[in-house]
Amino acid sequence: MTQPSTDHNRGLLLAATGGLALTVDIPLIRLAGGDTWSILLVRSAVTFVAVLTIWILLRAARRNPPPLIPGRDGFAVAACYASATLTFMLAVFNTSTANLVFILAFNSMFAAILSWLFIGERPRGPTLAAMAIMLLGVAVIVGDGIGHGHLFGDLMAAASAFAIACAITLSRRSGKDMGFTPLVAVLAPMAVAAILVGQNGFRIDAPWWIVFNGAVIMPVSFFCLANAPKYIPGPEVAMFYLLETVLAPVWVWMIFAEVPTTATLAGGALLVATLVAHSLWQLNKNRKRRAALAVRHPA
Repeated sequence: MTQPSTDHNRGLLLAATGGLALTVDIPLIRLAGGDTWSILLVRSAVTFVAVLTIWILLRAARRNPPPLIPGRDGFAVAACYASATLTFMLAVFNTSTANLVFILAFNSMFAAILSWLFIGERPRGPTLAAMAIMLLGVAVIVGDGIGHGHLFGDLMAAASAFAIACAITLSRRSGKDMGFTPLVAVLAPMAVAAILVGQNGFRIDAPWWIVFNGAVIMPVSFFCLANAPKYIPGPEVAMFYLLETVLAPVWVWMIFAEVPTTATLAGGALLVATLVAHSLWQLNKNRKRRAALAVRHPA
């Protein structure tokens, strides 16, 4: 197997693992039961402690772990992830789970646009068509949110999707190992949450769920998703957030019996169908390109 093919498979495995782990984030936040800032404070603090412990153990074992924040590029990526965390938590508590994850799925299209503008990875016709269709799907969901009082939460979800796409694009452009960067970036949201908890009080009904989320789910998901752009294009990494789009509403429906509105289901179905079709096209195109390279340069 050639090196490009091996790297691509490694990137797909990392993105798939991270995306699958991320699907239980929202259900765990909901199970914890608390106010926005208390949840964010504990989730961020536990995540940071867990990651710092792992990094110190790796250094002690002389495994040469990557830097927590690799230079200026690392600080830019960390700022993007910090913004994504803040807006994500605001969205969790101000819109429905289905609205949130369907709008977050738009990060793949944001990533395609940003990759085009800043890396020169110009999207082809099918990607541009997919963007237009997905804009329609998001418009349907957000329009319904206006009538149901979810507009602020929907806008926060869109802001989180854009911030994640910025982080993916910057990671891809730098080519640096950003595995620990999004996990260290929780310090900024944690500081904001600590100030607001100090003013408004602390409340979490079932803290063990959020401790598990911060200690296990967040490190696994963001380490994998932050490393994947080293091996595969940003838009392809962003596609794996589709796993959360599909599965998170299912977990929430099973646990909390939260049924999405008709407009949310319609807009979400349009988003998911477009993303699936675009993903299959992208994977098929990449497979053909690797096959052509293998014929041209046999191992």
